[in-house]
Amino acid sequence: MPRIALIHALAHSVAPINAVLARDWSEAERMNLLDDSLSADLARSSAGLDLAMHQRFEALATYAERTGAQAILFTCSAFGPCIEAVAARRPQMPVLKPNEAMIAEVVAALPRVPAGGRIGLVASFAPTLSSMPAEFPRDTDLRCELAAGAMEALNAGDGAAHDALVVAAAQRLQAQGCSLIALAQFSMARAREAVEQALGLPVFTTPESAVRVLRRRLAG
Repeated sequence: MPRIALIHALAHSVAPINAVLARDWSEAERMNLLDDSLSADLARSSAGLDLAMHQRFEALATYAERTGAQAILFTCSAFGPCIEAVAARRPQMPVLKPNEAMIAEVVAALPRVPAGGRIGLVASFAPTLSSMPAEFPRDTDLRCELAAGAMEALNAGDGAAHDALVVAAAQRLQAQGCSLIALAQFSMARAREAVEQALGLPVFTTPESAVRVLRRRLAG
């Protein structure tokens, strides 16, 4: 039975990934680590992903590894370089950025959509749009939209408002010619069905893609 460490920087990321694992990989043992000060500190800091932030990620990964985790999945999309450093120190185990599996799947799906092949990326956490686009292949035709206010709505317990703001951001991307939609935050996975119904386009979420890739890597 594989033990998967799930490391979260947002409380809202916990439920979506655990729900997908329970549904699609129930035999996996789940371990959740939450430090919601990571996102808060990044949002208000001018230092960005500095040495101190890298050290915090390394400390979380070390703790997870020492509990017997066979793989680590980080679930907040604004910390790519920190996670890459953690992975580089652990070539013996899968360490996934939250976005990498979804990015691979959405890029692979491009040849199957109508001409244009433009990807729309929706985020509800503004720093994500500073870091995540660089994770796509250089030649990707990518458009980005912030679902402003969506995270705040979720924090206030208004899931319906969150989903409506995500849908509105996705519609703006569709108007720009996007034929695939990627939802950047784990917490946004709850809006996938609403976006699909409103736009009639394929919608990709980070939890579902990450579970598929982790399962393949550990099986292989």
